Amino acid sequence: MAKKTNKTLAMKVLDGRKIKYEVVAYPGNMRDAEEIARELGAPPEQVFKTLVVPPPEGHGRNAKPILAVIPANKQLNLKKLAKLLSVKKVKMASHKEAEALTGLQVGGISPLALLNKGFRVYLDTAVREQTSIYVSAGQRGLQIKLGAMDLVKVTGAKWGEIGG
Repeated sequence: MAKKTNKTLAMKVLDGRKIKYEVVAYPGNMRDAEEIARELGAPPEQVFKTLVVPPPEGHGRNAKPILAVIPANKQLNLKKLAKLLSVKKVKMASHKEAEALTGLQVGGISPLALLNKGFRVYLDTAVREQTSIYVSAGQRGLQIKLGAMDLVKVTGAKWGEIGG
């Protein structure tokens, strides 16, 4: 019998919404998004990484973290994200915090795997220049290639120039 790939939550979400996607594997020990882009043979501006930002101070105990989704070749601009959120400042979660907040491993954090968990998703406006993009499938070693606007539709992401 052929080995069947276990579907991640992100894949099941897309299947449930009848959105076409492609799963692409890469070595699971890779975590740098630009290296992953090279491994996939994709331009880094087409491979998006999901960064975790703890809820801004003063947003209450039940506030959820923010998922900032930016191209592999950009850094998160915390000042621009704070302005978008109408707060003074935000900080990046450490790897340990990101994993604790999301329940996913760094390198496998996906906005698709965290739907209905209350996370706010912010997507860098650079996504508008792409017809299809890669995002984590919710597990290290797997990326999902899907239509850029499909990601926006599914996650309800808000736009912002958050990459620098």
